[in-house]
Amino acid sequence: MADPKKHANLFLHQDSLHEAVELLFFAYRDFTGVADAILAEHGFGRAHHRVLHFVAQAPGLSVSELLATLRITKQSLSRVLKQLVEQDYVTSKASGQDGRRRELTLTDKGQALQNRLARAQQDLILSAYEQAEASSVDGFRKVMLGLIQDPGDRARFAAQLPQPQGQATGLSQRSGVNARPTPQPLDRRR
Repeated sequence: MADPKKHANLFLHQDSLHEAVELLFFAYRDFTGVADAILAEHGFGRAHHRVLHFVAQAPGLSVSELLATLRITKQSLSRVLKQLVEQDYVTSKASGQDGRRRELTLTDKGQALQNRLARAQQDLILSAYEQAEASSVDGFRKVMLGLIQDPGDRARFAAQLPQPQGQATGLSQRSGVNARPTPQPLDRRR
C-alpha cells in the first residue's frame, strides 16, 4: 500500500486521497445509475449489464473467458446468462472447433439494449469530458489505468493509440485480439 507521507506532492495528501475515494463513490453511483434505470425496465441488474458489455466487445467470447474477466462464480454467471439467453438477448452456441466451448454473442435485441446502455453512459462521460481540458482527460485515463490492479486487464488498454492533439472527447481505437473500430463521435441530439 502506498504511504502518502512519502510523497511531497500536494495532490497526494490525506485529504486529497479521501476526496478521491469519495468522488469515485459518487461518480460510480451516477455512472451506474443511468444504466440501472434502463436495466430496470427489463428486470435486469448490473450483472446483466456487465455480461452484455463484455460480450458486445468480443463476440464469440467463451463462458470461461467471461468468467475470468468478471471474476465471478460460475453459479452467479449461470443465473444471469440463463435469463439473457431465455429472453433472447444473448446466444450461447457450441464452438465449431471445440464443442465443449460455449461461445456468446449478442442477438439484435441484445445489441439494441447494449447500444442504449452504452449511449447513456457515454453521454455522461462526454458531458464530463466537455468540462475538462485535454490534459485532464489524459490524466483521468492514467489514474483509471493505475487503479486497475491486474496487469493483464491493464494491458488491454496499453496498446491504445494516442489521442489526436487537442481532442478531449475523441475516442481512440484499441489494437490486438479484441480490436474494435474507432467509434464515431457521439451525437448528443439523439
